[in-house]
Amino acid sequence: MPIRPLALLVLTVAYHLGTANAQPTDPKAQACPTEVPPNAACYTGEDGLGGFYWIALPANWKSETGVLVMHAHGGPADTGPATLARGEEDLKRWAVTVKAGYAWAGATYRRGGFGVSMAAEDTERVRRIFVKHFGPPRRTILHGQSYGASVAAKGAEMYATVDGPAGQVKGPYDGMLLTSGMLGGGTRAYDFRIDLRVVYQYVCRNHPKADEPQYPLWQGLPMDAKLTRAELANRVDECTGVRKPVAQRTEQQKANLANIVNVIRIPERSLIAHLNWATWLFRDLTQLRLGNRNPFNNANVQYKGSTDDAALNAGVLRYTADPVAVAELARDSDPRGGINMPVLSLHAVNDPTAFVELSSAYRDTLERAGTGRLLVQTFSNESEHSYLSDPQYPALFTALLNWIDRNEKPTPQTVAALCKGYEAAYGDTCKLMPDYVSAPLASRVPPR
Repeated sequence: MPIRPLALLVLTVAYHLGTANAQPTDPKAQACPTEVPPNAACYTGEDGLGGFYWIALPANWKSETGVLVMHAHGGPADTGPATLARGEEDLKRWAVTVKAGYAWAGATYRRGGFGVSMAAEDTERVRRIFVKHFGPPRRTILHGQSYGASVAAKGAEMYATVDGPAGQVKGPYDGMLLTSGMLGGGTRAYDFRIDLRVVYQYVCRNHPKADEPQYPLWQGLPMDAKLTRAELANRVDECTGVRKPVAQRTEQQKANLANIVNVIRIPERSLIAHLNWATWLFRDLTQLRLGNRNPFNNANVQYKGSTDDAALNAGVLRYTADPVAVAELARDSDPRGGINMPVLSLHAVNDPTAFVELSSAYRDTLERAGTGRLLVQTFSNESEHSYLSDPQYPALFTALLNWIDRNEKPTPQTVAALCKGYEAAYGDTCKLMPDYVSAPLASRVPPR
């Protein structure tokens, strides 16, 4: 694949959306996954640009009265071609949406790897496919999960207004739900992963090993490197014993692991996953999307929490960001707050993948843009990332639709009360914390 800047990729997407040479296929009836209610109808197709989509309609859904939830999925852990199976995984996980009575549609995006604006374009493309074949719904909610929350937040701004017969009119989305969101934008949300790479290398010195080709760690991994995820996991385990019971770790492994997780402030169980992202996703982002330019800066970061912070700060590798790379990444992925719709968010306070403090970064963005009144944030007492307690989602959708339809702006307290009403039907308990407010991102990730 040729190396092209992110901005050029976005322009390419916009061009293809308007051409006749990239025609999506019509929705084709497909057996629904067993997780979806048995009386639902499912459809699949190709978006015309290399991606796939899944659509699920609950029984008796009608466009004139129905609600469509457009789903922007997380990642981007996979860096290869799009697959239909990826969309099926998303539908299985979010079958709660269909159970709640809403139509669900999700794009796989045209490829794996980084590209927030591209993914927002692909999500909008699938929405148009839905409307063409099933009619315009009464309401359309944009739901972004994890990395997909960044996609949704960017898409909400890209499509806040669209061209209409009499000029610019309000865009197609009536409201937005953001869950477990990576909401700092690409220029902030991944800072802790460059920190992880340099701290891990200082402690373990095996990624890369001394006898392997050396490279700047912001590259993630050389394009021709043969390292596999399994081999990296073995290296991490050799250094830290992270996959072993505590009693089976050597004293040196215990010390190594403690130094890494205490400085980066991540749980042990997510160490390997974060290193995977800081390896293969960084390779995709920096070398395939940013022309082998570095968007990450840790030149003046002061790391704290190790057994010898002075030695750590003197010994870690330091990098200065390329301004061109930072600008490209910001244009592609950083939200600016230019929204015109109600937004609800949910974040677990002990999310091991996307720090809860990222919610504060998005709140600050909207406040600076003068749109903070359009955001209500909720938090749950959970330690998961990919999916939280079942009844919380229908409560959030109900609260969001009440805000849109009746101008009843919710509070964390009213969402928590709604959630209690769904516990019996959804077989789980609500874990919302109505009085919680997330701390600033700088309290978790060292500023730079």
